[in-house]
Amino acid sequence: MAFYDLHKSERALLVAEIYAALQKDVQEGETESFEKYFSDEDTYIRKTGYQAVGKIYLSEGKLQDKLLKLLKVLYQSENEKVRQTVINAAGEIGMKDFEVIEQVMDKGLFDAHHTVRNAVIGSMKKMGEKNPKPVLVFAQKYLHHEDKEIRREICHGIELRGRTHPQDILPLLRELQDDKTKRVRDTLVHVLGQIAYKKGCLEIVVSDLRGWHNKELVADAIAEMIDVHERYKNFAVKTQDEARAYIERNL
Repeated sequence: MAFYDLHKSERALLVAEIYAALQKDVQEGETESFEKYFSDEDTYIRKTGYQAVGKIYLSEGKLQDKLLKLLKVLYQSENEKVRQTVINAAGEIGMKDFEVIEQVMDKGLFDAHHTVRNAVIGSMKKMGEKNPKPVLVFAQKYLHHEDKEIRREICHGIELRGRTHPQDILPLLRELQDDKTKRVRDTLVHVLGQIAYKKGCLEIVVSDLRGWHNKELVADAIAEMIDVHERYKNFAVKTQDEARAYIERNL
């Protein structure tokens, strides 16, 4: 039975059961329960598993080293769901301690399976929101990687931090303005739009774009920012007309 087919009280029991099973695995140096829950077909069972890892890491200091070693072992799995969930679990840990899971993220970026690579993007987003400094250093390391997909993933991965602190990621985005790969360029334009509609963010993005030399890309970013204010009108601080007028006055 799927996670959300269960009654609320049954879900709470299952969450506690998964936590206890994974905690026991860590204590005993086993991987049986990890493999069971990390490979489950239900996304929410896997999510419960990787969130339990984050809680164990934060609350069980004596188990941290054992837990980190188990994650490295589990990443060798042939099952992409297990590897994907390892990356997501590492992301939970990285919201507090990035350095201890950086090597796992390094490997995840180059994983053969797209779901694992996507998990790196998702993990970068949540880590960047809570623990931005080391995550942005990590991003800088791969910003000009020869593999276009790595550049795209890094660009996408820093987006969430930019929604609240666009000034933190704009210097990195600026370095990608001359990227010739369409997928990277499209992602860059997308991210510029996504970091421009929250309170105080449009002003920061517009101010920074004034210094960009790739005017064609800036024009595409302007179109995206104006469009985003309509698509996300229930969440945007400015209306689309207000955003358009501000951009016309200042850019």
